[in-house]
Amino acid sequence: MRKELAKTYDPKGIEDRLYKKWEDNKYFHAEVDETKKPFTIVIPPPNITGKLHMGHAFDQTLQDILIRWKRMQGYNALWQPGTDHASIATEVRITDELKKQGIDKHDLGREKFLEKAWEWKKEYGGTIVSQLKKLGSSCDWDRERFTMDEGCNKAVTEVFVKMHEKGYIYKGNRIVNWCPVCNTSISDAEVEYEEQAGHLWHIKYPVIDEDGTVSKTDFIEFATTRPETMLGDTAVAVNPDDDRYKSFKGKKVLLPIVNRELPIVEDSYVDMEFGTGVVKITPAHDPNDFEVGKRHNLEEINILNDDATINKNGGKFEGMDRYECRDAIVKELEERGLLVKIEDYTHNVGTHDRCGTTVEPMIKKQWFVKMDDLIKPAVKAVKEGEIKLIPQRMEKTYFNWTDNIRDWCISRQLWWGHRIPAYYCEECGETVVAKEEPSVCPKCGCTHFKQETDTLDTWFSSALWPFETLGWPEQTPELKYFFPTDVLVTGYDIIFFWVIRMIFSSYEQMGTYPFKTVLFHGLIRDSQGRKMSKSLGNGIDPLEVIDKYGADALRLTIVTGNAPGNDMRFYYERVENSRNFANKVWNASRFIMMNMGEDEKSAIHQPAPEGLEPVDHWILSKLNNTIREVTENMDKFELGIAVQKVYDFIWEEFCDWYIEMVKPRLYNSDDKKSHEAAIWTLQTVLINGLKLLHPYMPYITEEIFCTIQDEEESIMISSWPEYKAEWNYAADEKAIETIKEAVRGIRNIRTQMNVAPSRKALVYVVSEKEEVLDIFRTGKLFFETLGGASESVCQNDKAGIPEDAVSVVLAEATIYMPFSDLVDIAAEIERLEKEKKRLEGELKRSKNMLTNEKFLSKAPAEKIEEEKEKQKKYEQTFAQVEERLAQLKK
Repeated sequence: MRKELAKTYDPKGIEDRLYKKWEDNKYFHAEVDETKKPFTIVIPPPNITGKLHMGHAFDQTLQDILIRWKRMQGYNALWQPGTDHASIATEVRITDELKKQGIDKHDLGREKFLEKAWEWKKEYGGTIVSQLKKLGSSCDWDRERFTMDEGCNKAVTEVFVKMHEKGYIYKGNRIVNWCPVCNTSISDAEVEYEEQAGHLWHIKYPVIDEDGTVSKTDFIEFATTRPETMLGDTAVAVNPDDDRYKSFKGKKVLLPIVNRELPIVEDSYVDMEFGTGVVKITPAHDPNDFEVGKRHNLEEINILNDDATINKNGGKFEGMDRYECRDAIVKELEERGLLVKIEDYTHNVGTHDRCGTTVEPMIKKQWFVKMDDLIKPAVKAVKEGEIKLIPQRMEKTYFNWTDNIRDWCISRQLWWGHRIPAYYCEECGETVVAKEEPSVCPKCGCTHFKQETDTLDTWFSSALWPFETLGWPEQTPELKYFFPTDVLVTGYDIIFFWVIRMIFSSYEQMGTYPFKTVLFHGLIRDSQGRKMSKSLGNGIDPLEVIDKYGADALRLTIVTGNAPGNDMRFYYERVENSRNFANKVWNASRFIMMNMGEDEKSAIHQPAPEGLEPVDHWILSKLNNTIREVTENMDKFELGIAVQKVYDFIWEEFCDWYIEMVKPRLYNSDDKKSHEAAIWTLQTVLINGLKLLHPYMPYITEEIFCTIQDEEESIMISSWPEYKAEWNYAADEKAIETIKEAVRGIRNIRTQMNVAPSRKALVYVVSEKEEVLDIFRTGKLFFETLGGASESVCQNDKAGIPEDAVSVVLAEATIYMPFSDLVDIAAEIERLEKEKKRLEGELKRSKNMLTNEKFLSKAPAEKIEEEKEKQKKYEQTFAQVEERLAQLKK
């Protein structure tokens, strides 16, 4: 019994069933196969705390398009999946859950806390994966990895120990981003900058005269947004080229309240154009000041405890909250006459993305990666084209970061994560970095050690992702075969935090690049162009969109019109358009199948070229060009352009034109050969169109493909269409385009004249070229049907054509239609006479109003102007009606 498509397209009825089929049949799975060329993508691992959002949907869809396409091209395609342990996010989530139960994590202890964390991961960590499956992601789930699984943990330990031995990893005092609430250092990626209304406090420090006395007339003035940090000032700086401060060279100022003498240093870091051209230098609380401090050997004075209260270095302010201290210092400066003025000032303030707390730049003893040498291969790889960034403009951002790179703080004061493999001798304090806890201290011989309590930055393990997921540090067959990978797809917002770190880590550990190409995509914004966020409440849940419209509609929407690296706005109207397109494809497929015989899915054979009609050649040629262009676009990662071409071909050329053109042949049972040629062409073009569409809309294409043919079990393991020279029918393509142009012209005239679709008209085709007339003679059947013609007549001149015939001018022909065939003249005259009478009444009413002094004196000016516009419109319409009546009465 022949399979049939359901009457209406219902995504809910097919998506889960088809995904299960794909998984059960292992279509996503890839094994090492030396007879095939590999193509590998590693997934940017989503956090285990995550819930599918539009950014995930965008990122995953682009990757799935590429992997499905390459799989169809015959590559041994591996999309390596996995999830990230997300140190801070997970620890915050679990800590909050414990708080609800009245449990403090410190009372629980590290080991018990980690037990809770693993339990939480087991229960909730797979949520994001199940949601990715709803989207249609064809990852090799048999190979799913986790950044804290046994293999990744081994890789992380291996890298840390090796890099420490080479001197790349060290422990030292440097500025870090410190969260006073979470009590941990955080990465730049976890700092969100938000615009806040604040103040600029203009403060002056008195200059110390040569005799050591504090001047009462000479001051150095500057502005700051954080007056409390003056407690840690160890210098003030001016630009060496600033003539205003030449006389202060070598002098000192007195730090008020603290009464510490500060040198005036010269440093080109200072911007002479900003403010007074003076900067107070607080090396322990500002990353730029820290660098200035290093250049001038300045003392580093940390004034904050880990909870952002003032420590003992703050003197009488010790114990105060940072903002309480700020108010107290400002008040005392004002009392001493050292507060010049306060300005309102809006500026970007760094906050922790997890808890919203304002982050403090703070000098802390942490573990760092020395970047000077490590970054060099990453710079060279992009400059020499070994790694290609798409779009190319991302190189500017890339090099801006590499050129200004600082040592990377990799330690976090957390329990959930990779614990740093450093051990401290409890007797002499010697630090030993090793893969396992040492048995004997190499310095004093003691056997008692305490492991470092800090864990590693999540990005440290993520940086190894492309090769650790394939088995490294073991030399597995998968690593040798699938690495280096081919493409990384990611958002431009994490170019610094992840992409570059994977690149330099790969060169250091593997001696080669981790991927050949990085495809950057932008952000999905709301319809107003705003970034989606919880605070704005403008986030869109992809699962809700999928539930209402289907995964295919969502996928098509977020890819259509998109270019690499560009942001896009999300409109529900576009999702509805995508769903309408799916309905169009579904209904067209049902129509084709309804016109196929009981056994035609397998019994129809390709007709000989001469057995096909010009219109069949035309659609095959159009398909052929679409195949070539779409493949070229996808090769260049122009996925949005590619899918638009597929969309236009299927909707316009195939559904709106070809199917309508062949309907007369389908309904004509007398010409069996023509009928079979039409069915073969319909089926062939549809199947190839579905294949081109499959990477973008996997579900609907699979359902139709498996229903309309029996030869292949799944579209996703079928072959990608290829350009065929024998399908290049340039002459027939030109001929059918000529007929299409004529039909469009006829339809435009009929629309302008308000001709009912059911009214047929005699159509004359006039051309001096016999070959042009032959085009219309050959296509007579569908030309007459599409052009609303009662009959079409082809001739070389205008003989016998009424003078009042309306025309459509083509490049090499003119189409004529007798006016009387388009319009019932008597009925039209009657209608126009009624319209003329109505307009006369409106003009009389309008004229009376605009000559009525009472109306003109009391009516609002807008009302009068509105009435004048109406009168003008009535006059124009009246003139048109009279002109039309005169023509009809000739």
